[in-house]
Amino acid sequence: MIGSIRTKSSFFLLLASCAASILRSAVAWLLVVFSATAWCQTPDAKDPYGKDPYAVERERLIRNVLIPGGIRDPRVLDSVGKTLRHEFVPPNYVRQAYLDIAIPIGESQTISSPFIVSLMTEALAPKATDKVLEIGTGSGYQAAILSPLVQDVYTIEIVEDLGKQTTELLENLGYKNVHCRIGDGFKGWPEQAPFDKIIVTCSPADVPKPLVDQLKEGGLMVIPVGERYQQMLYLMRKKGDKLEKEALTPTLFVPMTGDAEKSRTVQPDPKHPALANASFEASLIREFHIPGWYYQFGCKQIEDPQAPEGKHVLEFQGTDPQWPNMLLQGVPIDGRVVKKIKLGAWIKLDNVKVGREKEKSPSVAIQWFDSNRNRIGYNYVGGFKGTRNWKLEERLFPVPPEAREAIVSIGMFGSEGTAWFDAIVLAPQ
Repeated sequence: MIGSIRTKSSFFLLLASCAASILRSAVAWLLVVFSATAWCQTPDAKDPYGKDPYAVERERLIRNVLIPGGIRDPRVLDSVGKTLRHEFVPPNYVRQAYLDIAIPIGESQTISSPFIVSLMTEALAPKATDKVLEIGTGSGYQAAILSPLVQDVYTIEIVEDLGKQTTELLENLGYKNVHCRIGDGFKGWPEQAPFDKIIVTCSPADVPKPLVDQLKEGGLMVIPVGERYQQMLYLMRKKGDKLEKEALTPTLFVPMTGDAEKSRTVQPDPKHPALANASFEASLIREFHIPGWYYQFGCKQIEDPQAPEGKHVLEFQGTDPQWPNMLLQGVPIDGRVVKKIKLGAWIKLDNVKVGREKEKSPSVAIQWFDSNRNRIGYNYVGGFKGTRNWKLEERLFPVPPEAREAIVSIGMFGSEGTAWFDAIVLAPQ
């Protein structure tokens, strides 16, 4: 997956927000201290170095991202704290292993961000007696997070070379209850069915029927479903031969390939990239999720009588430079056809202080990715500070010829203060 989401991060009334923030910080520190103490007292058997040089970075990830983002299950936090994510990324990405980002692992696949892995794991409500099926092994990180939480993990990877490499890695790291298979995840693993839980880390247009059949009665499935760049992460519970579904959050995963991709009827149009819900007028999902966008952190939709377009705008509050307050959306784009793009937004500021880096301020940014989902470029419209009323900020950028998709992001990016966004501009020229 490219990217991930944020849940339970909207601010309500200012007074309630302050109280909630204080309580959240206290809980966060208690959980982190508890987990950190456990790591120190119990050496990590999976750590081949004897002394783990990345423990502090995992603690920071839990403290600054996972807990503020709404992850509460102490077992999930403990598993993240003990799992060596740097072992599951390519060598040239080890320094970025504990940033909350998706990382390309080759074969057009990615390792999901720690937050989305944690969110899906928590939603799955793992129990020590569970038999879990994972669709989309990737580099093995999600399976590794599940391993100490359940009895057995059966995981399927469709890319043969990646599957062989990950199987060897998991064996070498001592994950004895993770069982790997190379094949089409659309078909599941009928020989090992039924499963208590199923987790799908790639996105089909619809839930594959074989997976429904292989889930136990009352069992849970966490799966992203939808169009290629407009997906919803669902928690589903099996009742009879049907699934009762609960929408969790918008998200963006790599597509489920094989039979699932062959049956996809709506295909993305990389020649005409466009943003969904660019003016934030669509009704909220679960009263706080912004439709069409994902990785929601530190922002909320509000009404503004002076809104440049419609009546709703997006409000960001930056109070901690360690928090990645932002909102993302993926779009298809073919750099061989689309040569230039106009990027921008209407932006209003209140007492904004810019961070060390210019882009660490209220801004609109775009990241370019090639066909293998490697990042090949980055542009932004930002560097704003102070206090001011609504103003349209936009610039024209060349599109890299190798670009096949892009991620548009808006947010504070480490700056302090308050910023409002409306009518995001993404216009091919």
